[in-house]
Amino acid sequence: MSWYRQHPRVLPWKSTKDPYIIWLSEIILQQTRVAQGTPYFLAFTKAFPSVHDLANAPQDEVMRLWEGLGYYSRARNLHTAAKYISRELDGVFPDTYQTILKLKGVGPYTAAAIASFAYDLPHAVVDGNVYRVLSRYFGIETPIDTSTGKKTFAELADQILDREDPASYNQAIMNFGSMQCVPKNPDCGKCPLQSACRAFEMQKVTQLPIKSKKIKRKDRYFYFLLCFNEAGEIAINRRGAGDIWQGLYQFPLFELEQAMNLEDIVETLKLPKELEVLSISKTYKQILTHQTIYARFIEVEQKQKSPEILSSDAVWKLPSALVDIAFPKVVNRFIEDRFDAAGYSPGLF
Repeated sequence: MSWYRQHPRVLPWKSTKDPYIIWLSEIILQQTRVAQGTPYFLAFTKAFPSVHDLANAPQDEVMRLWEGLGYYSRARNLHTAAKYISRELDGVFPDTYQTILKLKGVGPYTAAAIASFAYDLPHAVVDGNVYRVLSRYFGIETPIDTSTGKKTFAELADQILDREDPASYNQAIMNFGSMQCVPKNPDCGKCPLQSACRAFEMQKVTQLPIKSKKIKRKDRYFYFLLCFNEAGEIAINRRGAGDIWQGLYQFPLFELEQAMNLEDIVETLKLPKELEVLSISKTYKQILTHQTIYARFIEVEQKQKSPEILSSDAVWKLPSALVDIAFPKVVNRFIEDRFDAAGYSPGLF
């Protein structure tokens, strides 16, 4: 707490007790760095200044504002919870840990953060920063990604919580982890807790905290079709459930097991004769938590109407309308490269 008073961190959601604003910031900052999340927070509070505004917004508008932030289920859950608060609770935000925890997309950490920051309730937050500070200071080698580890750290965080000022304490320990006790190369020489830090004493600072599971990554190869009709419109469809980017739009997609050249792609996809392949884009790469997407965009000329290769849910949009549609980041990067106010110049990859 003494360190916190000497190292204030000015952020746009820190100066309020409004639970709606705090909830917005916490959902946006889940699995997102402050620097990346801040512009999104400002955009959301401007577009939706109240929970009623968010609840009444079309889902596509919410998803479009979320573009590039990743973990899109957060946006869908945010919208669902806003509608529940607005319509079922008359816009009154829940004011206890247990009722906050019932909101869609809210877990123990987020519920504790909102309860303490908005209502000064004595609930300890345990995020990545807190795990790191506690594991190093107390020398705890129990993996943080196990049920035993989660229980151990939750109980410890609760034991040492300042119940007289839980909001400041929670913010202090999280800030300490993000600014002082950082993941790599922490400056232990300037740390006020060094003399009692078990990890420093045991020379295990770089080894803690411990995770038992290693992330398994896989590569995926996406090939999107750019198919225009006689009116100059382009085909898009909405992604379904059960995979990444649920609810976002895309161009008709084919996924292959490996990277291929254009000739092999055409042969593998067995494109119908109604489509003539004109060109293929460079590779666009997007790294997600558990996978890496390699995307290329194939321009085709449609000789007849609506070839069967397009899904039944395909809709046609003018290129100028794409800016208002929620696409995955990798698709948006291509659109920014190839589309502008004047439209699209085909065959010029």
